[in-house]
Amino acid sequence: MDSTQEYQEELQKVQDKDFTHNWVSSSAFLFYLQVACIVAMTLGSCYMLSTKRYSKTKVVAPVQESSLYTPKYK
Repeated sequence: MDSTQEYQEELQKVQDKDFTHNWVSSSAFLFYLQVACIVAMTLGSCYMLSTKRYSKTKVVAPVQESSLYTPKYK
């Protein structure tokens, strides 16, 4: 009978530490994980916009003179 009680106490300790059995700690962990992912995606997209937006692209084909910023007409 004593070993059964020890087993139940040990099982309770393991379940208290287990992620799936403790709803309070698992929900807090998932919330903070979600917040961290959203912050990481926001910072990553801001960094990508700041590095790629202002880069000059090379034009391979010649541009028509009538479609320039200051167009030249014949």
